[in-house]
Amino acid sequence: MFVFGSGVLFGKRTDISNATPLNFGLVQEVSTDLSFDTKMLYGQYAFPVAIARGKAKFTAKAKMARVSGLVMANLFLGVTPTVGQALTAFAEPHSVASSGALTITVTQAATFVEDWGVVYAATGLPLTVVSSGPTLGTYSVNPVTGVYTFSAADAGAALLFNYTYSTTTAGTQQLTIINPLMGTTPTFEAQLYTTFNGLPMNIKLFQCVSSKLSLGTKLDDFMIPEIDFDILANAAGNVGTMSFGDVS
Repeated sequence: MFVFGSGVLFGKRTDISNATPLNFGLVQEVSTDLSFDTKMLYGQYAFPVAIARGKAKFTAKAKMARVSGLVMANLFLGVTPTVGQALTAFAEPHSVASSGALTITVTQAATFVEDWGVVYAATGLPLTVVSSGPTLGTYSVNPVTGVYTFSAADAGAALLFNYTYSTTTAGTQQLTIINPLMGTTPTFEAQLYTTFNGLPMNIKLFQCVSSKLSLGTKLDDFMIPEIDFDILANAAGNVGTMSFGDVS
């Protein structure tokens, strides 16, 4: 049989009860590598007279186009996402009043989290943050209220604000990367399915442990998250199954 395309990849936790199956999401590439160490016995001649297999290593890698917080949280980190999201306001425009109050309350001040800098709109040059008493080219910010204060020397200046704020809107999610004790190991089973010309192929991996998660952005291209994982035997001593749509 022939195999075409990336197929569909599912994962489901095995170290917790009643785990929800998850689709890795728009997988672009899935690869598995099974290898054995070998030990060679030599006599007086150049080639070995016997070869025995030793330790085995079974690894897999999946690249997917959909950025799935559920997959990252459950299958890689072993944590549960919470409702909410961190958002970033980038280059939000405001101007210091020409007279009167020298403060600016950013648009999302009600859920303000953290200041990430202010720049002059005309030049892009950054202002310097100070704890209080700003002078020309500096500012202070209240980390609770999201209110920025400027110097009279910057009265009338057009500025661009960068900051983060939060939301608890339903349908959003966030996860916290915790620092667990060594040995804490989320495990999952994986199912790869693909078909071509009506002939399916299924690979079932009984016990997997994620070893690496890569997230990379690129100018003028999509992010393609990548998860690497290792495969081990389950309690029954089985590693996986492979099934094919024909006898070839």
